[in-house]
Amino acid sequence: MPNYTSAQYTALQDQIRHYNHQYYVLDNPTVPDAEYDRAMQELQAMEAQHPQWITADSPSQRVGDVPLEAFAQVQHVVPMLSLDNAFNGADLQEFDRRLRERLHKHTGRDVDAEVVYTCEPKLDGIAVSLTYINGVLAVGATRGDGHTGENITQNLRTLDSVPLKLLGQDYPEILEVRGEAYMPTAGFDALNARLIAAGEKTYVNPRNTAAGSLRQLDSRITATRPLQLCAYSLGQVSDATALPRQHFDVLTQLQSWGFRINAEMRRVQGIQACLDYYQSLSAKRMQLPYDIDGIVFKVDDFALQQELGFVARAPRWAIAHKFPAQEEMTQLLKVEYQVGRTGAVTPVARLAPVFVGGVTVSNATLHNMDEIARLDLHEGDTVIIRRAGDVIPKVVQAVTAKRMASAKPLSAPHKCPVCSAELEREEGEAALRCPNGFSCAAQVKEAIKHFVSRKAMDIDGLGEKLVEALVDAGHIQHVADLYSLNHATLANMERMGDKSATNLINALGASSATTLGRFLFALGIREVGEATARSLALHYGKLENIMAATAEELQLVEDVGPIVAGRIVHFFADQHNQQVIYQLRAAGINWPENKPTPAQALPLTGTTYVVTGTLNTMGRDQVKAKLQAYGAKVAGSVSKKTDYLIAGAKAGSKLAKAHDLGVPVLDEAEAMALLAKLAEA
Repeated sequence: MPNYTSAQYTALQDQIRHYNHQYYVLDNPTVPDAEYDRAMQELQAMEAQHPQWITADSPSQRVGDVPLEAFAQVQHVVPMLSLDNAFNGADLQEFDRRLRERLHKHTGRDVDAEVVYTCEPKLDGIAVSLTYINGVLAVGATRGDGHTGENITQNLRTLDSVPLKLLGQDYPEILEVRGEAYMPTAGFDALNARLIAAGEKTYVNPRNTAAGSLRQLDSRITATRPLQLCAYSLGQVSDATALPRQHFDVLTQLQSWGFRINAEMRRVQGIQACLDYYQSLSAKRMQLPYDIDGIVFKVDDFALQQELGFVARAPRWAIAHKFPAQEEMTQLLKVEYQVGRTGAVTPVARLAPVFVGGVTVSNATLHNMDEIARLDLHEGDTVIIRRAGDVIPKVVQAVTAKRMASAKPLSAPHKCPVCSAELEREEGEAALRCPNGFSCAAQVKEAIKHFVSRKAMDIDGLGEKLVEALVDAGHIQHVADLYSLNHATLANMERMGDKSATNLINALGASSATTLGRFLFALGIREVGEATARSLALHYGKLENIMAATAEELQLVEDVGPIVAGRIVHFFADQHNQQVIYQLRAAGINWPENKPTPAQALPLTGTTYVVTGTLNTMGRDQVKAKLQAYGAKVAGSVSKKTDYLIAGAKAGSKLAKAHDLGVPVLDEAEAMALLAKLAEA
């Protein structure tokens, strides 16, 4: 066996990375498969001879050999937001009009000046995030809820189109690349062909197969699936000033660093060019080697993106133009009624299974009885089902020509399908409601699911199925019973065991220390969301103060109107709710109590802050939370309305924008001093 040198090893690694880039990213292989195989075998021989040379970014180290027990959570430093949708040309033109007028208002830009857009096919896959530190893949994660995802690094490493080490040298120290993990149609067909040959069950569509493949605890299974990744944007970047100032050029830069980007991507000027692109790609959609469900249009210039900013869950500067919804006919077998956390009774159509929009559909939402009346649904009707992208299937029409003469109109139920209580319908509401509260098993289950959710008490390991099983078995009857669960009970539940039970007991214990805002949100008071719960906690300081407040007093709190105030008073007047709260406090649920602080009295009320860069003293999310607790609004981008920018190390473009606009800048030391001063006040 030859005596290899470390220089030969490094050179061969780089050569194989180059081969991978040519093959998996550029679709332009430069050597035969036999030559690639020879190089990989030689690399493995070198590593067998010198195992101390092996690094995590070696081309040979893609597949792990030890399955995970569970996926850890990953907090997205920059949220992975969703996109607003356009369903026709008029929607797209309205989107363009809105942003041109906004740019004119905020910057004086000519309202008739055309906007340059980047047009990208919307791949039908799974959004993921890849974070590189000094050019080496460190963390790969799912989108999750946009703020918290799952760590699937081990699985993403198995994708040949995911570089383990970036090419070149000019990348930022921290670079988060976002993209779509998907399964090409040829790979999907080949996978199903292998399953058929083996006599195994086949998969329904590429998207669901890709999602399931990425959630395998054993990366060796993921490695057998023909997955690819296409980069489409950036997240956290430690030095954004080193990057191009246009989105299209950034994607081209990502390609030079080793990422696959979409060959159909185009940069165009004006909304008419976007419409033309949409028509052009629609015509060739079925010939593409992957599934797409629309086109994403993004303002190309980052400076304009910053001016446009964001709404709650989506950027103003991007939109997804979906392809027309797919529709099929099937039979309405029956309508069943589900009871939600607040007692709302929702009708659900049970359908003869039909394949539409890439999946087999057997259920569809009907929203409420008003919708059933609007559709004029009868027993056994033939109906048209619509499904667009990931949207929940919907009944859009009854086919009256196929209706039996004896068919009877569907009528509203009078009793709760779970507890048989007489249903009620409040004036001005479309929903029927069960008034039985925690005496209704369905409401108990949904209330507990909400209570343990991530934004409420955040009790990891207590999933929906386990909650339902615990309620059905009589182990828990309301949320307070969670803290009486013991190891033996949990370990004997289906799909549980000693370790899972121990982890859940620990998670329950850890959840005891919370905040008043999270606790209020967890209680599930109707129409009291996270923001309202936080405002109540800040305003009153103590739970007892909130429980004793009148409807008129509650309306002095930000976000609380007469309806919400009435809901809060009604909730705390209920003796059963009072008893549950008492039991939760007795079980050890606690939070730091504060002095009542009316919104208008908070020291930072009326100010807007932006936080950027790397902070060493505390995380950016902690800083934002503290600023909000003192009444400040925390925005995601710098504008003329920004009062202060808090800039940590490698602040990048936001710092430059602040200097351009004359926005005062606080460094980390000044920001910490401000927070310390506020804490002492």
